[in-house]
Amino acid sequence: MEATDDRLELAVDPARPTGRTLLAGGVEQSYVDLADPTYLHFEYVRRMAAVADLAAPAGDPLDVLHLGGGALTLPRYVAATRPGSAQVVVERDPAVVELVARDLPPRPAGVEIQVADAREAVVAAPAGAYDLVFADIYRAARMPPHVATVAFAAEVARVLRPDGIYLVNVTDLPPLVLTRVQAATLRAVFADVCVVADRRMLRGRRYGNVVLAAAPRPHRLPVPRLVARARRDPLPGGVLHGPVLDTFIAGARHRTDDAER
Repeated sequence: MEATDDRLELAVDPARPTGRTLLAGGVEQSYVDLADPTYLHFEYVRRMAAVADLAAPAGDPLDVLHLGGGALTLPRYVAATRPGSAQVVVERDPAVVELVARDLPPRPAGVEIQVADAREAVVAAPAGAYDLVFADIYRAARMPPHVATVAFAAEVARVLRPDGIYLVNVTDLPPLVLTRVQAATLRAVFADVCVVADRRMLRGRRYGNVVLAAAPRPHRLPVPRLVARARRDPLPGGVLHGPVLDTFIAGARHRTDDAER
């Protein structure tokens, strides 16, 4: 998660001595297990990792762009599960980069760090460069508007390969207005879109994180296998896709750059 806050700290997990939580202003941003990069504490990170696992045959290296670096949880996971992957991490806050480099395990081989704005980094990236793009971008607990529009989604689609997948973390609360708008926004650009979250959240019963997955190619997303993975999670999840997603989005308008001016 990208974070901008002067009060940064790494807290030891009392339930897991090798676990460290990155806090910004007292708010949890990232979690890393010093001994096991495949341990994923936050449910939304597990859901993003599930899509990454299913995006290509197990162990195959991928080219990955991470928008929002935090403690490098997902870059460490991809490096451990897909050795040889080339990954670029874009983090806006140099203080986060410095803290993580100083107090957490060294970044894995193949991981490049850029201190930059996420949208500017995507616009500058070459076309067709990535198999996966992860977006976990928050400032003051809010997704910056300039990375939540159709124009930004189109830039992400440009840097993805034809079989690539875009993954977005959205923090939302009932009745999931932000999620519906972001799903409509992705639908305006991508041919295949799905929403993954805790079933209670999809029923409008709790606040939390929703993961959206989008692909340029129709029928690209591994929905049946993703449904099975979501069901097996310690916090069982559901997947909205196809006609069910149509119903979920109904009435939501996609977000444009003009609307944010």
